Amino acid sequence: MNRRALTNPAAGLAAGILLLGTAACTGGTEGRDEKDRTAAACAHGTYAWSGVVREQKLTGLADPITLKRRADSVSGVITPLKGVSYKPHMTSTGPGARAAEAIRALGRHLGTDEPLAGPSEPAEPDEIPSEFTYDLGNRKGSYYAWNSVALVEADFTYTCRGGAAEPVRGHVVTWETVGGGFLPCAERLVDEGPAKAGAAERTAARTLCPAGSPAAKSA
Repeated sequence: MNRRALTNPAAGLAAGILLLGTAACTGGTEGRDEKDRTAAACAHGTYAWSGVVREQKLTGLADPITLKRRADSVSGVITPLKGVSYKPHMTSTGPGARAAEAIRALGRHLGTDEPLAGPSEPAEPDEIPSEFTYDLGNRKGSYYAWNSVALVEADFTYTCRGGAAEPVRGHVVTWETVGGGFLPCAERLVDEGPAKAGAAERTAARTLCPAGSPAAKSA
């Protein structure tokens, strides 16, 4: 083809713009390729953990329960605490670190029996009140009921494989279990051993039991 046959100035300008645009796209592709290579390398990095905190948090309370007559069972509702919300998540900036992977890595680091709650889990507490029914065995007196979450928080440093990028620092929030309890105010809280009372149980006892009761005094 004779390139000199192109004599239209407008056509020539359009061709030049097209060539410049092609060059720009090529450069952008190279930049994306480099980012893709970095992301691929960072997908197999390692986590180093620090500042791990495991604590029981209160998420819901029932109304105070007082039975003046003996009963075989008692029913009630636990209302979620207002303004309290724990959602499994990760905060960080940089390539490689992902919330679900970070939480799984934290579980391996802690050696938990069950997987820690992932980012797909709904926030705790649930907005809907939970109902309960407990057998009493023909008893009366004052009782307290609560819901709680075994919260886990930790800081991490994520290092990409082969040092492909600068280490990423972040923070993880998750939990091991959700639960609660129902106990009589006439019993003291346990201070040691497997049945040691947690922070949520102590707060519930102080809040719901009569001031002079063994549970409230030992909370």
